[in-house]
Amino acid sequence: MKKQFMSAYRYGWLMAAALFVAVFTTSCTEDEPEPEEVIASFQYVISEENYLQVTFTDFSQGADTYEWDFGDGNTSTDQNPVHEYAEAGTFTVKLIASGDGGTAERSEEITITDPFAALRILAGDDSKTWKLYREGTCMSLGASAEAPAGYWAGLTNDGSRPCMYEQTFTFSLDGTYTFDDMGGFWAEYGLFNNVEGCDQSVTAEQCMDVTSGALVNACGDDVSAWLGASHTYTYSTSTNEITIEGEGAWIGIPKLTTDGYTTTPVNSVTFSATIEQLEGYDLLHVVFDYGDNYWPITYASYSDASLEPAIVTEQEEFGSDLDNVAFEKLSHTFAAEDSYVELGTIAGGSLITVGADDPADAAAAKVGEFKRVATDYQEAQMRVSPDPKDILFDNISTITLEVYVPSSNDFTGSLTKNFVVGFADVSATEQWWTDIYQWEQEVTDLDTWVTLTFDVTTPAWVALQDGSTPKDRTDLDMFYIGFGGGGHSTEATVYVRNLVIE
Repeated sequence: MKKQFMSAYRYGWLMAAALFVAVFTTSCTEDEPEPEEVIASFQYVISEENYLQVTFTDFSQGADTYEWDFGDGNTSTDQNPVHEYAEAGTFTVKLIASGDGGTAERSEEITITDPFAALRILAGDDSKTWKLYREGTCMSLGASAEAPAGYWAGLTNDGSRPCMYEQTFTFSLDGTYTFDDMGGFWAEYGLFNNVEGCDQSVTAEQCMDVTSGALVNACGDDVSAWLGASHTYTYSTSTNEITIEGEGAWIGIPKLTTDGYTTTPVNSVTFSATIEQLEGYDLLHVVFDYGDNYWPITYASYSDASLEPAIVTEQEEFGSDLDNVAFEKLSHTFAAEDSYVELGTIAGGSLITVGADDPADAAAAKVGEFKRVATDYQEAQMRVSPDPKDILFDNISTITLEVYVPSSNDFTGSLTKNFVVGFADVSATEQWWTDIYQWEQEVTDLDTWVTLTFDVTTPAWVALQDGSTPKDRTDLDMFYIGFGGGGHSTEATVYVRNLVIE
């Protein structure tokens, strides 16, 4: 009996031990799960203060060691490294994350952009100086981008305006804009003469010496602020616009402002600007677009000075003189193409359409319809036909022209009721408007025919201000008619007939 008890006791102890081992083994297995799978992940932030500095933040799972490759030859084992690139560019950043559960990898392409890249193209690493482009046409005037030289063929490096090619326009990275007149300034037409109501102090369309630092326009206004000075500027790369701030701010020609023309300095000017990068030099394309007046202007900045052309300082003689003829009479009825005596060629900014119905009586003889175009620069030009001639005024003393001004034209703004007629030399004077003889008369009676009469010996305007008259000249070959005044772009329609110069 005792043996049976001991045997049973031993058996029970063995069973208990076996059960303990089983339970212990099972418990140990449940306390040691499989290692967590490693997932590599990260995000990055580019510093607002330093565009080359990037902070990388690890978001990996199951990792305790990290190997970063920043794509520029540099590496790190920090969990959340801060890395500074040497230059802007696109880089492939790779993170290898490791842990008990293994290794994982993640790559991401990041782009480091220089926020001043576009500004550096304009202003260089410190500053950049621009001058009028000396090849081809650097400035012109037209109705639109599609016809940029319709009104003025433009400025070229031909010796006509050398002082403009000397001047420098410097943009600095710190936001400073500096203009250096280099001691010379162009007397722009419409600023230094041909300003209504103002005396003439300077013969326009010539280079002036401004080393004294003083400058006065045709109206006696002090415009010295246009001379060499420093201003500030902002450059919007999203709109491709530059704004220059400060008294006397300008680029191109001083009279161009943000939205029109001026005869005195302004404090701010905004314009379109795009930059074309070429081998050895860059081109800055400036545009002033007033809707019906489009001014494209091109400047150049040379990294290779050997590519910059020299300034032409002597202008070649323009055109040629014509044969002189002492006409007894020149006339045009405008009833038809051939209803003229000598003066048959019609052209110019504003055109006269012959053979139009008489606005007062459609059954009457045909007349000319004069369309004032939407631009500051407009006139109808007439020359001797078929071959142009210089007109001698020995036998000529009077100009008469019948005109009809409809009241339907809009005279509430800048459009005037004034007609002008004049003579100029276009065959041998490239900028003929700088040497004109002009007469002017206001039409007060609307919707009826009015006869205008002018004495050839008493012009209202002599561009050269030398007291001469057409009778003193032997080189005038063009007669012109204008309507509505200048300095605005209001369209108008009037009628003309029976022009007689005798």
